[in-house]
Amino acid sequence: MPTFQNPTADAAEASEALRGLAHATRVFEDPADTYAVLGDLLAGVRSLRQVLDQLATVHVSNQVRAYDDAGNQGAGASHALTAAADLRHATALLDGVHDQVDAAMGVSGRIAWRPAPSEPTPARWVGIVFLQGQDADEVLAIIDRDGTDAAIEHLTGFDMGEETTQAALVNGYVYDEPPTGPLDRVIEQGGYVLTYNHDHGHVSLLRTHPETRDLDTPPAKAKTAAPSRARRTVPTAEEEDYFAVSQVSSPSRGRAL
Repeated sequence: MPTFQNPTADAAEASEALRGLAHATRVFEDPADTYAVLGDLLAGVRSLRQVLDQLATVHVSNQVRAYDDAGNQGAGASHALTAAADLRHATALLDGVHDQVDAAMGVSGRIAWRPAPSEPTPARWVGIVFLQGQDADEVLAIIDRDGTDAAIEHLTGFDMGEETTQAALVNGYVYDEPPTGPLDRVIEQGGYVLTYNHDHGHVSLLRTHPETRDLDTPPAKAKTAAPSRARRTVPTAEEEDYFAVSQVSSPSRGRAL
């Protein structure tokens, strides 16, 4: 606490307070707090100007007591007057600082700070279809002939929207990251991820789903299968995970959720 009577002690305390403020203002959790800090600093600039002016007055009024190290009073008085002039020049400069801080505070006060934007909900990936063998060969041929965009467009025909999402949830085909093998090619486009491997003969398509909370708990009456398609069925939860990457080609099989 300031003593209001001991300039040496109060100066030391002010110095420590400014050091603390310099450290604390490196980070503001709420930028609206800058307005209050500017107000206190503006008052501090006025007080600092007063202190410098009073220090200049002390040097002038006590010049008869000023000597240099050799005991020369004339030189000491000259030093006192020079110091006083420098201090008064500093007070004039602080007038400009005060005006600039005051202007900045006025503009800052017109800012309507808003809460920090919330971080986007991390997406999860819903398995749409996984194909192996002859079924995969058809899609791999599309990739070779027409490119991955055409293959993604073809495979999105297996996506039945919410029905596919719920079936994937029941059967465990929802992932934090698209499952891929070390040699798989991965293409992301329009919220879908296509993975394929010519050597192992498999193709898969996954869809991003930003509503993580909706995927945490399956509804009680969620459907476990999408409408049947030729050569593509939905496995039950007890069957093996068709999205687990196989290292060898197997007989033709596929499934759509």
